[in-house]
Amino acid sequence: MPKAIFDSSAALANCLTDAEFPELPNFQRGKVRDSYDFPDGRRVMVATDRQSAFDIVLAAVPFKGQVLNETALFWFQKTRDICPNHVIDYPDPNVAVAKRLDMLPVEMVVRDYLTGSTDTSIWSMYDRGMRFMYGHEFPDGLVKNQKLSGTILTPTTKADAGGHDDPITAEEIIGQNILSRDVWEELAEKSIALFARGREIAASNGLILVNTKYEFGVDANGQITIADEIHTPDSSRYWIAESYEAKMAAGENPDSLDKEFLRLWISERCNPYKDDIPEIPEETLMEFSGKYVKLFEQVTGRNFEEPSGDQSIRDRVRDNLARAFPDHFNK
Repeated sequence: MPKAIFDSSAALANCLTDAEFPELPNFQRGKVRDSYDFPDGRRVMVATDRQSAFDIVLAAVPFKGQVLNETALFWFQKTRDICPNHVIDYPDPNVAVAKRLDMLPVEMVVRDYLTGSTDTSIWSMYDRGMRFMYGHEFPDGLVKNQKLSGTILTPTTKADAGGHDDPITAEEIIGQNILSRDVWEELAEKSIALFARGREIAASNGLILVNTKYEFGVDANGQITIADEIHTPDSSRYWIAESYEAKMAAGENPDSLDKEFLRLWISERCNPYKDDIPEIPEETLMEFSGKYVKLFEQVTGRNFEEPSGDQSIRDRVRDNLARAFPDHFNK
């Protein structure tokens, strides 16, 4: 967890919220990552500290971008025998250089538990009375956060910027020619295998990997490749294994180390799909930051190396990009 001695005001002031550098080509801004497409097929992705929830950018969270980038690196290394990934290099704690891929138009969501707070989560849908979701039948009498009888895939479409992902079934994906049957089956097989590896490593470190999402693309050789991020606290839900049973018995939400903390904080105060979301207090953002750092340390077994206070994160990122791509910065 970030040291309690951190000056929250200083940490919040040093958040990386803008990674646009005019020296680099073809800038694109996502909710969390700023990226650049190079003519030679490389993509540079900068993980910022911007925090999104319910498809809206809400605030900046100290250390978040570094946690996402370094957690993804750990998992890409642990799963490359299952599926190739897009990573070429990591020139900065917040930066990944990757192969540019032709991205496939489906997000592969894998679940072991009946949970969630977004409109497309299986608990929210189940709680609204739905019993057939994503091509799966669910019996009556299930309760929030209970373990499912088996691992399931609940794919969604990939919405354009500002839109919402929509539930879809395997049959619809194939029937609407979104993906061929062969590609769908390969994605499904790789997703289940990646999740099984994640579940095993998480369990060995006292965590439950509850669910996650994967994004895949096709490289220049036609090989299906995992992209973006993997098993990070943004893309995945993690619970503390030790307290799970007690929390379930008490009818409480499990202790989590992921984005759900912020989603629940918001959902307790408004309907995020209809109401204005209240400003998130500094102490809540710092608590959230602590959960992300704790997740990184517990999953990887490494201490989190906090950014130096001698230089802003933005300046450090720029300096490291200049070293990695001198032809662009020395013109």
